[in-house]
Amino acid sequence: MPNPKRILVLAPHTDDGEFGCGGTIARLVRQGHQVYYVAFSTAEESVPEGLPRNILELEVREATRLLGVEPERLLIYRYTVRTLHRHRQEILEEMVRMRREIQPDLVLLPCSHDLHQDHETVHREALRAFRNGTMLGYEMPRNNITFTAQAFVVLTEEDLARKVAALQCYESQKFRGYTDERYIRALALTRGVQIGVDYAEAFEVLRWVMPL
Repeated sequence: MPNPKRILVLAPHTDDGEFGCGGTIARLVRQGHQVYYVAFSTAEESVPEGLPRNILELEVREATRLLGVEPERLLIYRYTVRTLHRHRQEILEEMVRMRREIQPDLVLLPCSHDLHQDHETVHREALRAFRNGTMLGYEMPRNNITFTAQAFVVLTEEDLARKVAALQCYESQKFRGYTDERYIRALALTRGVQIGVDYAEAFEVLRWVMPL
């Protein structure tokens, strides 16, 4: 694997990056790499009744902090949930700006089989914006009918614990079954068993560029 220095995580909504590759984020930060996290929607329209409209923004700030992402490397956009497809060109232009300013060595994004319309938009526009670099698609089983596990990142217990802690920051999402720590650990255990380690996260290889 090339030695990435700057990693860009593209999350259609707050918490997608933590679910898809939170353990990998924790590991990369622990190893001294610069991780940038971009959330395109704070999904205010989906916030449960009685909670502040900006609760997911507050939660993603705390969650990424626990993973080790520097506050200045967290970018938050406020596109309305489930409407990202209406802003494809604008999102593409923002990604091109990220490519120019951040110059990421590795981009982590939703996989090619993600069914959510916002995830599909981020995936498609990222393929255009970062087509000359290495891209890995992260796994979100609740959105994937199929998933091709072509690359694995080995996680330590510390990495996995940070992922669990980050996801526990999302108090507003506790009613969703996929936030259960047992599920998070079971998926990491399953991927670990596949490669003979304790824990891992799996990725789809979208493009792999080996530098000179």
